[in-house]
This record gives sequence, C-alpha cells and structure tokens, in this order.
Amino acid sequence: MIRRHPKGMPARLSYPEASVGDILAGSARRYPDRVALRDGDDTLTYAELHEQALRFARGLRERGITEGDAVALHQPNSLWFPVTYYGILLAGAIVAPINPTLPPAALRAQLDEAGARAAVTHPATAPALLAAGTDGLELVAVVPPSAVAPGDPAHLDGTVPLAELLAGDPEPGPRVPPDAVAHLSFTGGTTGRSKAVQVLHRHVVANCLQFTCWRAAAVPAVDPDGGIFLDPVAEAATEYTNQPGQGVSIAVAPFFHAMGLVGQSIGALAGLTSVLAGRFDPERFLELAEKFGATQIAGSPALFHALLAAPAAQGRALSAVRVVNSGAAPIDTTTLRALRTLFPRACVVEGYGLTEATMGVTSGIVDPDDPVPIGSVGLPVFDTEVEIRDLVQTGSCVPDGETGELWARGPQITAGYHGHPELTAEQFVDGWLRTGDLARCDERGHVYIVGRAKDMLIYKGYNVYPGQLEEILSGHPAVAQVSVIGVPAADAGEIPAAYVVARPDASPAPGPALAEELMAHVSARVAPYQRVREVRFLEALPTSAAGKVLKAELRRAHKARL
Repeated sequence: MIRRHPKGMPARLSYPEASVGDILAGSARRYPDRVALRDGDDTLTYAELHEQALRFARGLRERGITEGDAVALHQPNSLWFPVTYYGILLAGAIVAPINPTLPPAALRAQLDEAGARAAVTHPATAPALLAAGTDGLELVAVVPPSAVAPGDPAHLDGTVPLAELLAGDPEPGPRVPPDAVAHLSFTGGTTGRSKAVQVLHRHVVANCLQFTCWRAAAVPAVDPDGGIFLDPVAEAATEYTNQPGQGVSIAVAPFFHAMGLVGQSIGALAGLTSVLAGRFDPERFLELAEKFGATQIAGSPALFHALLAAPAAQGRALSAVRVVNSGAAPIDTTTLRALRTLFPRACVVEGYGLTEATMGVTSGIVDPDDPVPIGSVGLPVFDTEVEIRDLVQTGSCVPDGETGELWARGPQITAGYHGHPELTAEQFVDGWLRTGDLARCDERGHVYIVGRAKDMLIYKGYNVYPGQLEEILSGHPAVAQVSVIGVPAADAGEIPAAYVVARPDASPAPGPALAEELMAHVSARVAPYQRVREVRFLEALPTSAAGKVLKAELRRAHKARL
C-alpha cells in the first residue's frame, strides 16, 4: 500500500506539549481583532473570546470548581458555548458535553456517569436539567439567550446567571498538563446507557492539528508564551487550502457532538470566523453562507439532502465556498454530484471518525487534480495508522481491496471509557482502537467504509443503537418480541424500523393504532434522533438454530417490499 498525504506537506507533524487552552491563547494573540464567533448581530473577537473564557475560569475556581472536576455543558449552540467550554478547560476542569434534547432520565444517567459537580445550561434547556435532579451539582449556571438560541431570560431558582461568573477580571490559572482529561464525551450504548470516553488534552490538540494542517497548508508552531499557531507552508498552498487567519464557516454541527466540539477548536486554530446558524434550517443556512461569504461548510449527507431540496438553493451566490466537508455517514454519488453543482468552485471531501478517536481518523485530500475516489472517506490523517484486519484472526491484516474490521492507531486515540475498564480492554488493544466498523483499503491507502460490525445505524449523522430501542419496546405490554434494524432513507441516511411480534392479548390489536402507540412509547424515552420511525408486525421473527434473530433476513425482506 502506498500512503498519500497533501502535496508539499511533510509526512509527519511535530506535536507540542500543550493543552486545548493554548489553541485559543495562540489565536487570541495572533488574530486579536478577527471575529471568532457570530451569533446574529452579536460577535466575539478572538481576544474577547479568550478574555471571557478566562473570566469564566476564574468564576468557576472561586466557586470551588477545580482541576479534575467534571462540568456538564447542557446547552444548544450559541456564542456562550465556546466561552464556557474554554473556560472550563482553562480552569483545569473537565467538559462533559450532554445532548440538550435528552429526556430527564437519560440526562440524569449521563450526569451520574460523568460525576458532574457543576452544569452550564440555557433558559430553554434548564427545565429538563432541573427535572432530572441536581443532586451532586454544586453549581448550575445559566447562559443568556441569544439570536440563534432564544429563550426566556427569567431567573430560575437554584441557578446562577452566567454574568455572575464573568464578573471577575480575566486571570490565568495554573497551567493544565497535556495528560489531563479534557472531555468526557458520550457515545451511545447498546444496553441503553451511554458511556463516557476519556479524551485528554493532548488528544484534542493532536486531532485539531492533524485536521487543520491537512487542509491549511501549514505546520504546528508555538509562540513564546506557549500558544499554538500555524506556520504556513508556501509550497503546499492552493486556492483550496484555508490560509491561517482567513475564511468563514457556517456552524451547524451541535457542539455537544464530537464533530462540532472538536471542529470548533479546529476553526479557532485556523483563525476562521464561525457563523452560528442555530437549529438547522436550509433556507437560513444558504442565506448565511451567501451573506458572509462562507469559504467552507461541513455537515452530514442528511443536511446536504435538505440543502439540495431547498427552493432557495438555486440562484444563490455560493462561489466563495472552496471546501464542502461531509461526515457522519456515507454520501451517495447522486448527492455528491449535486453538491458539486450547487458549490461550483468547491471540492467535496468525506471523512471518517468516532468519539473514541477524539473526532477524526481519515479525511479526503483537497486536490482537484488528484481527487479521492468517490465512495472513499479519504486517507489516514497525519501520524495515523489504519489496518484492515481479519474478523476472526484479528492479528492478521487482509489484502488490499478485501473487507475486514478497521483498527486505528495515532496520537488522537483516546484513553478509553470512563469507569469501564473491561470494555476499554476490549476496544483499546496495544495502542490500537478496534472501531467495530467494516472497511477496505485500495492500493493507495484510500479507506472505504463498507458497513458496521455491530448493528448501529446512522440517522442524520447520529449514531442510533438498536439494542437500546429494543429494550424500550420490550417493556411495552403489547410486545412479545422485537428486533430493530436500520433501513435506507434518502433524507436521513438510515431510519430505525422495528419488527414486532405482538402478544396474543395485545390491545389495540396489531395495526396502525398499535404502531403509533409503540413509536410514542419510544419517543417519550429517547432523544429525537433516536425515535423509531416505522413499525411492522410479524407472526414470528426469523431466527437461527441457536435462536439468534437474523437481522439480515429482516433487511432483505424490507428491501423486497420497497
């Protein structure tokens, strides 16, 4: 196999001994007056963002939140999310990003899993947090509403307005070591309980540098005060590379998700202006992209399907866009070609990653003269090794072109699961991460994701675990047996479909009314992206001789009905 990397760039990078706060500090010194974040008419420059984060860090320390304490971030995207995110890290504490749409029971489970001592929420999401119970939380701070995250600013009992924590002077705290935990990032669990991945500062710094340098024609550098910045490599620059301190992105990926959370620091390292779009609306997204001259956009195939279907897509001046990044799920050829029409001067590239690898493992190279093949998620980024191993003989690699399980190794591979040593030992082996994804590589090192060794499905870029949904459905009195599979959907990638064997005394009887009741039963217990979208009734589930449900048979039967 021949390994490719961006033309003109070194094959390897040098990673500084630094923390995530050093990324923001470096950009604040290098681009002090450049707008970092735009939320409606409100903006924060890089210098202002750094100052506000230092104020918040001081406010946390003064209230007893110190090194190693977990602070839950339970809020929608707004300019206050990065302020509080960096502030927590600058205080030496740990960020535990939590999906703000979770129902109270699931939210409570994640607070307990992280051992959170404090939480930062928003007027619109605070009621769910309070309903989940604040036992163990010594501080609940509420950020103000904003243009992209509106809400009622009225004070809630038992909470502290963010302004009180920003009242002190910006004061640097103790230096945070690279091996300190930065994130406890949640990933779904097949048993219905999410597990937190321990992501160290050095993992985040490495992954940010891997992806930024891959696209920005630059290498890492450190200023005299320890701040990280990018040193341009002139011979690697093209019209598609993002020059440090330039460029505009439209931010729609939720910051509680690895793609949004780490992507936000990638933007800070590059000196990008991030225009926050709030809850995704295709018309609004396109309006912002045109108005602010977006140079790059990122999203999932589901997002791009919605953009392409929007009437406003035609006639927009979008020629400033140079790179379209697609991730979270495979993108189909038809959508890929349509994106190239909508963004005529852009390269469309795919990437692959997972929370256990901080965020990303592979990325396409932005090179129209030598494009990554359609269907590929790119190549392993700097200093990342990928092996496609035999599913049975896990120590042996399969030949190029053959399918096996993807294993990855690199400086972004995380420290495992918080509080789950046995699971960590299963997935993290001798420095390698066993991803559970099926893949193949071609002779030039391009990676192709074929499927998933496990039954996980991807709905609009979000991982959905059938085991969790099956457990919930099994708790309904009308259900005797159930199996959930992912079925293709043009606008979402995959949707969860439940095959149910009803009990003989089920009331109502199997039919549309019971199907609606079962879907509502699930919806009340999961986040919106996890909802079952389809229910079908069977007399019996197909099983093997050992009694295992044959999901492949269900998928074939479902496809035959289409």
